[in-house]
Amino acid sequence: METQIREKLQEIERQENCRILLAVESGSRAWGFASPDSDYDVRFIYIRPKESYLKLEHIRDVIELPINDVLDINGWDVQKTLRLLHKSNPTVFEWFSSPIVYKSTPFADSFKPIMQHYFSSKSGLWHYLHMAERNFREYLRTDMVKAKKYFYVLRPVLACRWILEKGTPPPMLFSELMESQLPDYLTATIQKLLDIKVNSPEVKLIPRVNEINRYLYESIVDIHEKIEQLPKEPRRDWTELDKLFLSAFYEAAY
Repeated sequence: METQIREKLQEIERQENCRILLAVESGSRAWGFASPDSDYDVRFIYIRPKESYLKLEHIRDVIELPINDVLDINGWDVQKTLRLLHKSNPTVFEWFSSPIVYKSTPFADSFKPIMQHYFSSKSGLWHYLHMAERNFREYLRTDMVKAKKYFYVLRPVLACRWILEKGTPPPMLFSELMESQLPDYLTATIQKLLDIKVNSPEVKLIPRVNEINRYLYESIVDIHEKIEQLPKEPRRDWTELDKLFLSAFYEAAY
């Protein structure tokens, strides 16, 4: 499958007249709990020829391919990526810390140390908290729930716990979050849930686990209160990001 993905990325470069700077896995496979029928969520950063950035006409800064049962592929222009990094968009940090990399370049190597300067605990916390709240409300309040939906609430809750404790971007791997932030009394229960998730189809239904629901609900309330108490963070400047973009821009003559 990795060969097919890399071939697809090369096809995108040819058809879109762009160069891919980074391509990674971003979904459950990168989180470490893919089901047997999980698709591949491929995300990439790209740059177009430098003259594309000197035109008055706006050029769309996203490339999206039709989704099928196996592949979900889309990417962001490098300018969009750097602007989102300036806002401390957590998705940017996740893509650049994915344990599954399909393509990397010197740009990606230069990006990683710089991006740490733009991490905002408060932005990250709100992002993951809203994700947890939405998925809890939509998927975990019925008598029978999809097993995988628990991890769409557990992971952002544990990510919030990580940020509150360490003040750094949370890791992609759920196992790292679980080991660091999950209360001991829930470890066995979550491990059983993980076994169901990785050995069952995506649509697998299980009875609601009230012990987990209670922990998640109480955590969401607690995290919300803690975020409200955090001080306002200073706005980062653009200098390092401008330099990074210009270095990629001047190398875009291909």
